[in-house]
Amino acid sequence: MSKPIAVAMSGGVDSSVVAGLLHSRGEAVIGLTMQLWNQRRLPELQSDKATGRCCSLDDVYDARGVAQLLGIPYYVLNFEDRFEQQVVKPFVSEYLAGRTPIPCTLCNNFIKFDQFLDMAEGVGAEQIATGHYAQIRHNAESGRWEMLRGVDHSKDQTYFLFGLTQDQLSRTLFPLGGMQKSAVRELAAQLGIPTASKPDSQEICFVPNGDYAGFIAAYSKEQGIAPPDATGEFVTPDGEVLGEHEGVHRFTVGQRRGLGIAAGEPLYVISTEPATQRVTIGRNDELLRTGMRVADINWISIAEPSEPIRAEVKIRNRHNAAPATITGKEVVFDEPQRALTPGQAAVFYRGELVLGGGWIE
Repeated sequence: MSKPIAVAMSGGVDSSVVAGLLHSRGEAVIGLTMQLWNQRRLPELQSDKATGRCCSLDDVYDARGVAQLLGIPYYVLNFEDRFEQQVVKPFVSEYLAGRTPIPCTLCNNFIKFDQFLDMAEGVGAEQIATGHYAQIRHNAESGRWEMLRGVDHSKDQTYFLFGLTQDQLSRTLFPLGGMQKSAVRELAAQLGIPTASKPDSQEICFVPNGDYAGFIAAYSKEQGIAPPDATGEFVTPDGEVLGEHEGVHRFTVGQRRGLGIAAGEPLYVISTEPATQRVTIGRNDELLRTGMRVADINWISIAEPSEPIRAEVKIRNRHNAAPATITGKEVVFDEPQRALTPGQAAVFYRGELVLGGGWIE
């Protein structure tokens, strides 16, 4: 009998369908849920409006219910300490450094496809399966595992998965990668999955209602860290002072709302400077850039190129990948792109194939 497959069950419809689908095919399935953050921490941030977060206690309850319905073994894994060290603390430090982090990518890199694989081995599983909308295939000619975008481009999650290694890809299944989200919900109903109509999670699990600045203040207080002297100036690209703000961590490149500056035209955050506590704001066209540097590049589907290559590059999850030339760590776009944001990911594509990605400097 083949070894079991460990399914990362988040309590949502996608991972529930993965477990149900593999179970219906006769696979030996073990359900594992990762406990990442104690939702009772930082009670001052809690509110009745804090909905749509992933990995809540309700999600654990839903995942357990699906496992019981399917009759599969189920365990909850406590990764809270690792999650705090690898995701939460870098999230806080990056914002304070004037960058805009992606905690979901950090979680994928250091928790879901790292520690989770190790824990899966501990229960006898050689492979894991998740509800991510992405695809994996093996290229016999190159000998490499390749990642491709999910068929449902509106749900494609490859932007957050650029850090996966060849070993991780070889032991991972994405059963939903070739499906539309609507078909997944229909299949959930057919399988009798109780989460068939459950809404998708939208918020970061440890940040209620998307209030990043509020979380940073509350977390710093809990940790006994004195809040930095964050007050500073709004300035134009020419250095003219337009007003004051309460901290660079409250702003991200491209932001328009919440500036509190009256002007005859819309103004946007052009850049943030933590060293001087200055936030430069200006017109929309002043956000355009033709190039950027990308650090810690992970080449997935191809070996690291020794010469410049052409690719389509995404600089945000909802960004339409734009044609560019990649030379080492330098990316030069054919046409200027709006709001190249330090701390965000730059992910390289060739059509549906995910070549690799890294972090915008």
